Amino acid sequence: MENNQTTVTDFILLGFLVSPKMKMILFGLFFLFYTFTLLGNGVILGLICLDSRLHTPMYFFLSQLALVDICYASNTVPQMLVNLLDPVMPISFAGCIMQNSFFLTFAHTECFLLLAMSYDRYVAICHPLRYILIMNWGVCIALAITSWACGSLLALVQVVLLLRLPFCGPREINQFFCELLSVLKLACADIWLNKVVSLIASVLILVVPLCLVLTSYTRILGAILKIQSGTGRKKAFSTCSSHLSVVGLFFGSAIIIYMTPKSKNSEELQKILFLFYSFFNPTLNPLIYSLRNAEVKGALKRLLRKESVS
Repeated sequence: MENNQTTVTDFILLGFLVSPKMKMILFGLFFLFYTFTLLGNGVILGLICLDSRLHTPMYFFLSQLALVDICYASNTVPQMLVNLLDPVMPISFAGCIMQNSFFLTFAHTECFLLLAMSYDRYVAICHPLRYILIMNWGVCIALAITSWACGSLLALVQVVLLLRLPFCGPREINQFFCELLSVLKLACADIWLNKVVSLIASVLILVVPLCLVLTSYTRILGAILKIQSGTGRKKAFSTCSSHLSVVGLFFGSAIIIYMTPKSKNSEELQKILFLFYSFFNPTLNPLIYSLRNAEVKGALKRLLRKESVS
């Protein structure tokens, strides 16, 4: 860096450019959604831990997804709520890098977990007689650890490449959290390598997993249509439709954000997309799985009945 350049020590998150009154409305709305996210995913985690009938591979992966969603929302929403109350409060450089690192880790991990869940459903429906043998607890734990490890490793690569860049001003990030692409715009150096790695990572964690998920569900659909029992077919459709809804919401919003030309989307639209991708998805996931899953609803009823009796 040149001697006349000043290293940035903190950033200002501009957040949503609305009136103070609207910011208070957004604060109340986002706080309500955040509370529901913690409660919804916390209830799913609790039910899976407490009810032995839910100690199956499918619900093991669902518990991992709920954990990721809690961490996902908790990484960005508290800072967003603080900024709505005090828009000029800065976030330190180290805090910004940490937030970006955690965001990437949880986002990547969720992609791989959704892929693991689709593989679980593929084995359960297409190879039911070998399901217990294939999806044993060793395999499930290995898939979960691999998801977390790959998500963390890909995030680490991008964060290391980010740390090598000098930041000498400006300090304003036009986003409600320290998102990678928004932070890169403030770098005082060439960021072509960062963009190339970001594109490669997008292909690895979005396009490839989505293609594998769609391939799995193409075969699952064929197997479901061959099921003679109407009850069995309905149960299979119900379980798979819940997972497909989550996959569609997550991958759809992520691909629009990272893999479409930015000139077509304004910065304010990008914020809305990121809000949906990083905040509303974790809020909707427990609602999707609980409303469309008879076993989860049954576990909740048994727990409430047990509490009322005691």
